[in-house]
Amino acid sequence: MLRLGTGIGWRPEIADAVEAMPGIDWVEVVAENVCPGHLPQSLLRLRERGVTVIPHGVSLGLGGAERPDPGRLTALAERVAALGAPLVTEHIAFVRAGGALTASPRLEAGHLLPVPRTRDALDVLCDNVRIAQDALPVPLALENIAALFSWPGEELTEGQFLSELVERTGVRLLIDVANLHTNHVNRGEDPAAALAGLPVEAIAYVHVAGGFKHDGVWHDSHAHPVPRPVLDILTGLASRVAPPGVLLERDDNFPEPAELERELGAVRAAVTAGAARLAGTGKPGAAGDPGAAGDPGAAGDQGVGAPAPARSEVRQRLGVAQAAVLSSLVAGTPVPEGFDRARMGVQARALAAKRADVVARVAPELPMILGDGYRQAFLEYARSLPMSGGYRRDALDFAGHLLKPGRPQDPETRRELREWWLHRAGPAPRPRGLAARARVLLRRA
Repeated sequence: MLRLGTGIGWRPEIADAVEAMPGIDWVEVVAENVCPGHLPQSLLRLRERGVTVIPHGVSLGLGGAERPDPGRLTALAERVAALGAPLVTEHIAFVRAGGALTASPRLEAGHLLPVPRTRDALDVLCDNVRIAQDALPVPLALENIAALFSWPGEELTEGQFLSELVERTGVRLLIDVANLHTNHVNRGEDPAAALAGLPVEAIAYVHVAGGFKHDGVWHDSHAHPVPRPVLDILTGLASRVAPPGVLLERDDNFPEPAELERELGAVRAAVTAGAARLAGTGKPGAAGDPGAAGDPGAAGDQGVGAPAPARSEVRQRLGVAQAAVLSSLVAGTPVPEGFDRARMGVQARALAAKRADVVARVAPELPMILGDGYRQAFLEYARSLPMSGGYRRDALDFAGHLLKPGRPQDPETRRELREWWLHRAGPAPRPRGLAARARVLLRRA
């Protein structure tokens, strides 16, 4: 039985702090942020100490209408092998839509978006999960996501949807209790009812994270302390089953190491409180009980019969619906009928803001060149021009978009932006003088 214990999300910004923290049994790393041939030394040292490292994918889009991309599956499998991971995780979400399946422009969300809890979506998801399981060298676990909006006409509760997914594929679950809280605030879903409906025996591990409330909407930021309601949901989960592992996520606005350690202490205390309730019931699944949650290493190898592949017309129906939703969020097309327009507006603004923030991180020269005008210029660009590739491609497209109409108006700023674009987009590197100029810009920050 794979027992992970208490872990934390490994990020470069807190790598030294994570290495020095006592009581860290395992870490999780965003799969797309590491290169198999060039693993960070911090991760290598953790592995040498016997700390388990689990890759957490964010770009497969298993809830999308198309079959999983073989190249993305291969890349994820390579990271599993490089990290020596016993498990790999992804999300129940779609991240792109359009393309050949719907004869419409291909769109990228740059974010995890909810799939409708319908029979069509479940059939496609089960089919995609089986394809992924066949391509990956270790068991797969899938995470429930947070959402700002709901799909109209849903046919299943989250518990029913996840239970049938597990039954039909043998996949494990990564339950994010912060996402249950988010869905409670944003969609009125009762966390206790959600926990009661979950197939808790399929849980591989649990995520815990913070967020913030703004204008009545909860944003799952991973950049704020874990609030009490999330810890209470964790205690409720631990009172039903002993989670094999619990992990604290923090992606931005990193506090001092002592604060992270205090948050980990609160997470442990919440699990301990739930375990005490569970032990008092005498139910299987209490800590140390042979009937505790099963071994994630056995996932996908339990004799589950393969479901029939999703029919092409089912994929097409789902694809058309997802393309319409994503287009309304990132390309300014009308919101499809039945959706809450206010919530869709909140989601659209959140996606644009995330694009601006991530582009500023992957191409830090852009906000340095453009100064205070960067964010407004990027949001204007994002309102009508959706992301068609990754964030690095988005940075190039944004710079090219500004240069075409003769902006920025300041000649020096325009020259710097043009030089940056040519250096990044040209067939060969530009003269070394530009690299030196970029270093000067970085030192100014």
